[in-house]
Amino acid sequence: MDLWPEFVASSWGKEFVAGGVGGTAGVLAGHPLDTLRIRQQHSTNGSAFGILRSVVAREGPFALYRGMLAPLASISFQTAITFQSYATLSRAFDKNVTAGDPDPPSYKAVVVGGIGAGALQSLVVSPVELVKIRLQLQRKTNEKMKQLGSKRGPIDVTRSILRAEGWRGICRGLGITMLRDSPSHGLYFWTYEYTKERLQPGCRKNGQETLRTMLLAGGLAGVTSWIFCYPLDVLKTRIQAQAQSHSGYCGILDCYTKCVTKEGYNVLWRGLGTAVARAFLVNGAVFTAYETALRCIYNTNNRD
Repeated sequence: MDLWPEFVASSWGKEFVAGGVGGTAGVLAGHPLDTLRIRQQHSTNGSAFGILRSVVAREGPFALYRGMLAPLASISFQTAITFQSYATLSRAFDKNVTAGDPDPPSYKAVVVGGIGAGALQSLVVSPVELVKIRLQLQRKTNEKMKQLGSKRGPIDVTRSILRAEGWRGICRGLGITMLRDSPSHGLYFWTYEYTKERLQPGCRKNGQETLRTMLLAGGLAGVTSWIFCYPLDVLKTRIQAQAQSHSGYCGILDCYTKCVTKEGYNVLWRGLGTAVARAFLVNGAVFTAYETALRCIYNTNNRD
């Protein structure tokens, strides 16, 4: 009975609960735009508004939430890994910061910690996004497909991938996910820490960020990191959308060559506007919910 209070009182427990709150807020806020982004990246043409109108008209508005259960089911664990590993690594790589020291890690340590956190969380993110992408790209063109498609959830898709492609299929896109997430998370956490300190000097040390600071710093961190890694994200979507039985790509370089040759360099930036809008909304929500939840947990523990 006392396991939960002890868990929340630990450093990992605080990060896990706060990460789960922040991650859930981000998924709920941004999943419809994420579906539009995936559809744009996988299509050969079409604007965000045109795809939105087509999806709603043909499949209904709830099609924009297709695939949301996969990230929701794993978001607590995923975000806990990201934030906890970032907090641990950023302090470990700063020799001037010791255990229990209230001073924040240097910006250099923030970047290194973010890169490490991005690499670790990609191990969870890659299979989850594989299932999510397959679900988001499902199309229901007639009543028969509508009846079949309504029964296809994350578990069904995971089973079908395992049957058709084995564990190798589940790991499809892991390499490019690491290439995308490692450097972009270094930039992500650096942008957040730097921006919030510029907006509210001293807040990195006293931990008293205002709502405005968290929203703006989180939103800008998301926008910056997504612009930085977006071409890799487009290639990742193309690779993970392909089933082994009719895969057209033999690897990252092959995917890049074929996409650029067929559709031009603009394909690498297709859907960027949607991704940037989503990034600001989602990451503003993630950091605000995360910091607020963490603050509430610390205040509750202090009162106890």
